[in-house]
Amino acid sequence: MATTNTKSTARLMMAPSVIVLFIWMLVPLALTLWFSTLRYTFYDPATPFVGIENYTYFLTDPRFISAFQNTLILVAGVLAITVIGGTFVALLLDQEFFGQSQVRLLVLAPFFVMPTVAALVWKNMMMNPVYGVIGWLLQSVGLQPINWLTDYPLFSIIVIVAWMWLPFATLIFLTSLQSLAEDQKEAAEMDGAGILSIFFYITLPHMKRAITVVILIQTIFLLSVYAEIFVTTGGGVASSNLPFLIASIISLEGDVGTASAGGIVAVVVANIVSIFLVRLVGKNLEA
Repeated sequence: MATTNTKSTARLMMAPSVIVLFIWMLVPLALTLWFSTLRYTFYDPATPFVGIENYTYFLTDPRFISAFQNTLILVAGVLAITVIGGTFVALLLDQEFFGQSQVRLLVLAPFFVMPTVAALVWKNMMMNPVYGVIGWLLQSVGLQPINWLTDYPLFSIIVIVAWMWLPFATLIFLTSLQSLAEDQKEAAEMDGAGILSIFFYITLPHMKRAITVVILIQTIFLLSVYAEIFVTTGGGVASSNLPFLIASIISLEGDVGTASAGGIVAVVVANIVSIFLVRLVGKNLEA
C-alpha cells in the first residue's frame, strides 16, 4: 500500500514531465490566442490589435458553416461505418476457420497505411472513373462509371477514412469478444435463444465499453482529418472541414489572425465534443 511519503516522491518525480508537457501545450495555445486578436497577415508588417474582429469574421464566413457541417458529417459517417462494420467483421473473425491468423493480419493492414498513401491509392486505383477498380466493376455490369471525387467528394472522403479506421475498431471489438465467456452463449442457446437474441442481449451489452472507447478515440483523430482531403479533392465547399479551412486561410490568404481565431474555435469545438464523450465513457465504465 502506498504511503504518504511514496505518493509525495512519485509526484515529485513526475513533476518535471508534467511541467514540460504543460509548457509544451500552453505556449502554442497562448500564442495562437494572442495572434487571434491581431490583424496579422503575411503581406502587412503592421499588426494592430483588433479584439474579437477576427472571430467575428471567421464565424460569419459562409465557408465556416459548410466546413463545420462537413466536419460533423465526416465524423458521424466514419463512426457509423467503423462501429457497425467493425462489429460485423469482429464477429466473423471471432469464428474458427482455416487461415484465421492470415485473414486477421490482412484485415488489420490498412490501419498501418499512411493517410497520404491511402488517399493516393483510393484516388488513382479505386475511384478513378477511367482506370479505377470501382469504375471497371460498374462497366462490367453495364453501368456508367462515376467520378466519385467530383460528384460525391465528402462521401468519398468518408469511405477512405473509414477504410483506414475500420481495422482499429475491429481489433478493439475482437479483443472484447474474446473476453466474453462462452458459457453465457451456451446457456442462452439451451434456453432457446436465437442468434439475434444472443447478439442483442449478451454480445452487444458486453461490447458496450469497447464501442464507447472506439468512439472516443476515433472522434479525437477524426476532428483533425486533413491529408485525405488535401490529396483527393484539394478542398472546396463540398469537402473542406474545419482543419482544412483554417490551413487554407493561412496558406492561401496569408491571414494569420483569422486562421488563429479559427484554430481557437476548433479547439473549443473539440473540447466540447471531448467533454461529452468523456462523460459518456465514464458512465459506461461505471455501469
